Amino acid sequence: MTATLFRNFRLFDGSATLAEGMQLLVEAGRIKEVADSPITASAARVVDCGGRTLMPGLIDAHVHVYAADADLGRLDRMPRSLQAVHAARDLEASLQRGFTTVRDAAGADWGLATALDTGLIKGPRLFFAGQALSPTGGHGDMRPNTALDNLCGCCGTAATIGIVADGVDEVRRAVRANLKKGAHHIKIMASGGVASPSDPIYALQYSDEEIACAVWEARAWKRYVLAHAYTPEAIFRAVRLGVRSVEHCNLIDAPTARYMATQGAIAVPTLVTYQALEDEGSALGLPPESMAKLSSVKGAGLGSLEILHQAGVPMGFGTDLLAGMRRRQSEEFLIRREVLPALEVLRQATLTNAMLLQQEGQLGVIAPGALADIILVDGDPLGDISVLAGQGERIPFVMKGGEALVDRL
Repeated sequence: MTATLFRNFRLFDGSATLAEGMQLLVEAGRIKEVADSPITASAARVVDCGGRTLMPGLIDAHVHVYAADADLGRLDRMPRSLQAVHAARDLEASLQRGFTTVRDAAGADWGLATALDTGLIKGPRLFFAGQALSPTGGHGDMRPNTALDNLCGCCGTAATIGIVADGVDEVRRAVRANLKKGAHHIKIMASGGVASPSDPIYALQYSDEEIACAVWEARAWKRYVLAHAYTPEAIFRAVRLGVRSVEHCNLIDAPTARYMATQGAIAVPTLVTYQALEDEGSALGLPPESMAKLSSVKGAGLGSLEILHQAGVPMGFGTDLLAGMRRRQSEEFLIRREVLPALEVLRQATLTNAMLLQQEGQLGVIAPGALADIILVDGDPLGDISVLAGQGERIPFVMKGGEALVDRL
């Protein structure tokens, strides 16, 4: 792999100001040297950055790369091969937008991750959960009610996004199966959701024993559990039982947020998906029951950011977009900026998400020894975060692991 020397850029490395007059050398897929004086590397390709901002590649910590249909029940009738083609197209589009890593929160598998790792398809690094665990009637149970009539225990429990697992023994088996297939984390449903037609938002899902079982099994492999949860009660239960990452959190209250902070839990809000669903959900096939539930969580989204921020809860950057709405991935930056400083939002999409992925020092940073996941941005994202919005029009260069996968310089 050819060495690359970057010159003439402003550096964002998580600090409150952009560093001027820096140079950076990449060798063997990693950052070799960062200096404020000239670096000598006679054999390296020299990239003149033209005064652009150089920063770590972006990380989206909540995606569903196989969700090619907004109606998840209908998605389960789509061939896996067709889902994979949709996923490959959408992953490359994410790369164009500057995302060099994504965490799939249910659905993706080791085959797709291998295709990305080997360069068979072009896209971000993929950390995946496998299938999310749901109780019967929970947020991951997309079966029509008629399918439950006379259902035996060996049929109809597996789907694209989720798998139905009831009781401690079934939960243990499902977690172990995901881990065997290479899962980096385990996803469980701890409350009702929007995309599932039957369960109310306030519904608690899984017993204490079932959640504790999933947490124990994940920790045994040095992995962790993330939980879909909206309400204070659901969030508190999940964190009390050892869940590390709580997704969405729209309806959280201040006491629950303070409890999360004391336990070291991480929140991953996903606000752009609610705006996208309101704008496009019906046209894309989201069931009427789901559209009716949307309003109960959408309006609380920005308030949840304020509550989490004031409590000192680390927040990851996630989007949770489905189907054609995934083109709106970078709008999450603009929504969060309505409440939070640009510096914090940028850290969420880099440093905090790297910590969430258990990749501190490897991803989300510009430092010697880190993987060379680097983007160049036209403009100053600290001063105007909208330079990251759109489809990558102002991100002309994206490097992953030392390889320039987008180069419009």
